[in-house]
Amino acid sequence: MSINKHILFNLFLITSLTACSSDTFVSHCGNMPSEERIEQVQKGQTKDEVLDILGSPSSIVSLDQNTWIYMSSEIKRVAFFKPEELDRDILTIHFNNYNQVSSIERRNKNQGQEVEINKEETATYGNEPGFFAKYFGGVGQFMPFGKASSAEVNK
Repeated sequence: MSINKHILFNLFLITSLTACSSDTFVSHCGNMPSEERIEQVQKGQTKDEVLDILGSPSSIVSLDQNTWIYMSSEIKRVAFFKPEELDRDILTIHFNNYNQVSSIERRNKNQGQEVEINKEETATYGNEPGFFAKYFGGVGQFMPFGKASSAEVNK
């Protein structure tokens, strides 16, 4: 390569690398109420009172409608690299059977635990289509121009 090609290649390489390096974003996700509002929540208050003070929760546990979760996190993203969580704040409010606050828990990123994902799969039987259903099952079901009316068919 000549010297001009080396210079041109190096300029292209430097330009490409610096274009990606400035793509750093820190985003704030979630719905965490202010400290003043959180301090207003006391044991014995009803769901409606908590809703008025804190607003809608980020999540309501689907298997236990008496557990409300407010959470927020800060995530740093750099170009195409894996995002990094900088901070996490979780407020969990448990209600008793009378819809009154029974406990309030607060956790942050340092108190979190790594959860190992189980890669096993549950077998599902009866969902495998046979050869004919797999390759010929959709024949005649696609009508690109809609259904033909009986008047059009009789013409």
